[in-house]
Amino acid sequence: MIIELAKREQAKIKIGLQGPSGSGKSYSALLLAHGLTNDWSKIVVIDTENKSSSLYSHLGDFNILDLKPPYSPERYIEAINLCVRHGMQAIIIDSITMEWEYILDAHSQLTGNSYTNWARFTPRHQKFIQAILHSDIHIICTLRSKQDYVLTENEKGKLAPEKVGMKAIQRDGTDYELTLMFELDIKHNAITTKDRTGLFSGRLPFQITEETGREILNWCQTGEIAVRDYETLIKSCNSLQELLSLFESVSKEVQQQFKPDFNQRKLQLTPNYVQNGIS
Repeated sequence: MIIELAKREQAKIKIGLQGPSGSGKSYSALLLAHGLTNDWSKIVVIDTENKSSSLYSHLGDFNILDLKPPYSPERYIEAINLCVRHGMQAIIIDSITMEWEYILDAHSQLTGNSYTNWARFTPRHQKFIQAILHSDIHIICTLRSKQDYVLTENEKGKLAPEKVGMKAIQRDGTDYELTLMFELDIKHNAITTKDRTGLFSGRLPFQITEETGREILNWCQTGEIAVRDYETLIKSCNSLQELLSLFESVSKEVQQQFKPDFNQRKLQLTPNYVQNGIS
């Protein structure tokens, strides 16, 4: 065991891309991955969509792992480990929605108490999430969103139905595990719903490009985490759960040093919250 100074260059980014069908999740993920690696041959797509990622083969000579059913957590973990062993630098899991749908389907087929039956599946799902978080490689996950239609004014000034994404199809709280979460709309514009890097906080909707990946890579490689970075991370938390997740992920020294910042953000998020836990 070795104790060493925490540096961002030691970590690999974990990103989520969520949106409705047709929002450009796979395409955007490939651009991000190339920005992170600058080498198409070091990118692999774990494809659960019948090799649909091959539609973008014109972008570069990236690799595809065609993952077939069953989409169990164990199969995903096996695929991730295989990609790591083959020296890949970035994995795109397209998509992790299939894993959660497998869990829901398997759970629904059990008889007995629904609540206690979850004890059979939660540990399996958590092992899958931990495999993503602990793999020493950049990982980009796509998540399908439940979708609906709203009436919006088109370029001709007339009302027309437009597809919009709603809640991601995955277990609640999955987004809190990732460093970055982008939400894409049907026009391929992205916003961040979670951003521990501070790079995109407050940014207007934009289209993801390779340059976006390079921005993230530069953040990963800038070395030791500075005081202003911790302050930015704390301010970027948008819920108590996210703030607590950040608090628990840092060292006790950092917790003590930035305790006033954590408490201030907690009060901003819930002014009437009875202080406990962090305080």
